[in-house]
Amino acid sequence: MPEINLLEAIRQGIDEMMARDERVFVFGEDVGRRGGVFRVTEGLFAKYGPLRIIDAPLAESVIVGACVGAAMNDTRPIAEIQFADFIAPAFNQLVQEAARVHYRSNGDWCVPMVVRAPYGGGIHGALYHSQSIEATYAHVPGLKVVAPSTPYDAKGLIKSAIEDNNPVLFLEHKKTYRLIKGQVPDHDYRVPIGPAEIKRPGEDLSVYAYGLMLHYCLEAAQALAAEGVSVEVVDLRTLRPLDTATIIDSARRTGKALVVHEDNLTGGLGGEIAALIAEHAFEDLDAPVLRLGGPDVPAMPFAKPLEDAFMPNPQKIADAMRKLAMY
Repeated sequence: MPEINLLEAIRQGIDEMMARDERVFVFGEDVGRRGGVFRVTEGLFAKYGPLRIIDAPLAESVIVGACVGAAMNDTRPIAEIQFADFIAPAFNQLVQEAARVHYRSNGDWCVPMVVRAPYGGGIHGALYHSQSIEATYAHVPGLKVVAPSTPYDAKGLIKSAIEDNNPVLFLEHKKTYRLIKGQVPDHDYRVPIGPAEIKRPGEDLSVYAYGLMLHYCLEAAQALAAEGVSVEVVDLRTLRPLDTATIIDSARRTGKALVVHEDNLTGGLGGEIAALIAEHAFEDLDAPVLRLGGPDVPAMPFAKPLEDAFMPNPQKIADAMRKLAMY
């Protein structure tokens, strides 16, 4: 199988779905001739033309709102939000409309659309280009939220998201775009929305992560292995709906659980996962469920020392693993 980066995997997935279904189109800022600010859609404008790779005005509410209407009229739009930080103007269209149409119509209407959004820090993007928004939107029933960590999963999940009959928020950690590479098959395949995956089996403690943090957790787990601690690393992949069975089963087997995410600690997804484990696996636990996340400051700082202080990294994660292993 060829080895490609995560960005190319997403592009391939979109390209293949556009080739097989003429109802699929992309709508977003600079997605056309420029190929997107990160070049995810590079080359697609020349292949599919301006009626299917459509440059949008600088108005996220228009991007998502227009895609909601289009999705309700037998198309499958892919809305690109250039940076996840700027999804806020489209909150009403995404949460109040797209996520609720199927429910409020008693199943008569669907909104088969994908909203792609690069998120996360580590690239010196500072306040308006570094946010992690997943906890806000994973709270919304009717909206699916995915955050792939590997090229294989990214390609399989984007294709599943495009085929889904209801809205999917597809989060892409921008630092993983070119950093993370992996083997991706040439043949047509899907990764289903929902199931998590154990990326590294272990016996002494379970760690849950997604996106860039998944790779940092794997690196930390490798360091702990040299110290005689066996760490199981679970890639959540889908954040709504969570794979509660895999989460709980892993915690029951190892007896210890750590949740790692880049988002602010308070109100982050880690709290929900910790609550699930505490509710359903309490009698199997040998230690409190621990969380490691970003500090509760309003946004990611620009200065590198402050950005480094904000971001979880393999060393911080390894220290949290050691703390948990010592209970």
